[in-house]
Amino acid sequence: MSAAALPRPRGAWLLAALGLPALALAALVVSGPLAALWSASDAGYDVGRMVLLHSTLPRLAMAVLCGGALAASGAFMQQALRNPLASPTTLGVEAGGRLALALATLAAPALFGWGRDLVTLAGCGLSTLLVFALVRRRHFAAVSLILAGLVVGLYAGALSALLTLLNDRYLASLFIWGAGSLSQQSWEPFLSLLLRLGLLVPPALLLVRPLGLLDLDDANARARGLDPGRLRGLAVALGVAISAFTVSAVGVIGFIGLVAPLLARLSGARGFGTRLALSVGLGAALLLLTDAALQAVPGSTGVFLPTGAVTAIFGAPLLLLLLPRLAAADRAPIPAEAGMRHKGRSPVRAGGRLLLLAVALAALALAALLVGPDPITERWGILSPALFADLLPLRWPRMLGAGAAGAMLGTAGLLLQRLTGNEMASPEVLGVGAGAAFAAAMVLFLLPAPGSVVLGVAAVVGSLAVVAAVLSFGRRSGFQPERVLLAGIALNALLDAVVGLLSASGDPRALMLLGWMAGSTNGITAASALAASLAAAVLVGLAALAARPLAVLPLGAPVSRALGVPLARTRLALFALAAVLTAAATPIAGPLTFVGLMAPHLARLLGVHRPLPALFVSALSGFALLVLADWLGRTVAFPWTLPTGIVAALLGAPCLMLLLARRRYA
Repeated sequence: MSAAALPRPRGAWLLAALGLPALALAALVVSGPLAALWSASDAGYDVGRMVLLHSTLPRLAMAVLCGGALAASGAFMQQALRNPLASPTTLGVEAGGRLALALATLAAPALFGWGRDLVTLAGCGLSTLLVFALVRRRHFAAVSLILAGLVVGLYAGALSALLTLLNDRYLASLFIWGAGSLSQQSWEPFLSLLLRLGLLVPPALLLVRPLGLLDLDDANARARGLDPGRLRGLAVALGVAISAFTVSAVGVIGFIGLVAPLLARLSGARGFGTRLALSVGLGAALLLLTDAALQAVPGSTGVFLPTGAVTAIFGAPLLLLLLPRLAAADRAPIPAEAGMRHKGRSPVRAGGRLLLLAVALAALALAALLVGPDPITERWGILSPALFADLLPLRWPRMLGAGAAGAMLGTAGLLLQRLTGNEMASPEVLGVGAGAAFAAAMVLFLLPAPGSVVLGVAAVVGSLAVVAAVLSFGRRSGFQPERVLLAGIALNALLDAVVGLLSASGDPRALMLLGWMAGSTNGITAASALAASLAAAVLVGLAALAARPLAVLPLGAPVSRALGVPLARTRLALFALAAVLTAAATPIAGPLTFVGLMAPHLARLLGVHRPLPALFVSALSGFALLVLADWLGRTVAFPWTLPTGIVAALLGAPCLMLLLARRRYA
């Protein structure tokens, strides 16, 4: 037996280990209706027979088809990008398709006349192009690519959440469907998806052998007459098309496209053709096993649970298993601002810009307090002095609380980006916000009518629990930034899946949870605003004490050790401080603001690069971003109020993406 043939039995055993239980559970699901059908004495209308023939069997067939399709999509993406974490879920492809369907439903339903698949394909394609635009200057490095996918996915999710909050009567079903439902009422959706995917089989087969040559380096591929760039583009486009057709049919089925190709690779399968075939089989078996297990749950609970959210719960832990393999594969270059080229910048110049920003911030705060629609006439203007006593006690606490949360998020973002040398690192990717959302969901669903204080305390506890979990995963590596970030991404995906499972249950409290996650500042009192301001002052002051490590760490481990900086302890302290900053801000602003991602970029755009001035500029920029978002959320749709966190994400994220796609700041 040759060496190349050795992995095949292991792959076959793995396929059998998953496929046989899946088939057994599927047989268990249909055995009861089949027995009843066999024993039926009359040939008239039979509800059990109709359910079996037009719901249960099509659903099981759809599970096999979608599982194999998503696995094939992930296999093509991983092979083309040479990234074992690439998949429709981690690259934001599925989130883009879901957002496109929501926008078309509200703004242009006539587009569905051209086909639901085309709308989904356009959304998936645009989100993928956006991810690639963000990382093309980082040479599509593994961690950077996943961070970009997470950012785009979170942004698409934030916009979908806002649309759902504003149009819950029209989009509630789409919100539930978006969690990935395999429920069927006929064979027509299965046959339609089978036909569309069948059209993609010939180009997929034509790409298998050329893609196998990408296991070699690009020079060898060119020597054999191939264009690696074009080949990768075709493979990714094929993977996006497969994912778009599947999302259009059943919604977002999380992590099958990641898990199945990973299992095929870990089984030792050599050659892309073998991995692709094994991935398709494993994906079909995994999704059939999951869905059949849900249907086998006694009662109707399992039948109505979205399969996609359940698969995400099982798939996210695999990201943690890959941390050792990816840590050395994606060493981001030292940012320009961290190097010695900015050593000679004048602190007076940075101080002047800091003063100018403080003055602009004061003007913005006054505008937020005094400018807006008149509550009686609804005309824009300056607030009448006669209304000061009535309105200012309502406005200044939410303005101050939002600003304090923004300052903490901006500081946390700067700490993370300096620590990791990655301009896409942010509090969102640490999973801290997801921990807060998970804890808030537990409180909402388990306690009767919890108040805002209880929700806030639960959010802080959940955030700190995630911090402890992330840091425990990074401890073995000496808190290497790549491993800490990837652990945060994995926990973020896992907790988001649990929250999505609860939200898709149809419970009215799901919309309450969605509203809390959107980051509303309506309930901020004077006491909570002052407490948030005090927390911001203390925590930002602690971060300022770390100016020297922040200047030294980006220069690399050897230089840091030579200058007497203890790497493990310093990284632990800074990661913990960033996480506490995020945990304190999340109950006010919500988990999806992107302020921690945007504020450090604004500091670079202003030409402030030295650690201490950059820290204060990032804090002030975060303050300004959330004050502006709170003011716009309160005024642009008056008398309705838009959530501050979602407004911040929707306004700032597109600008941030344009900045990231540009050249590095000089």
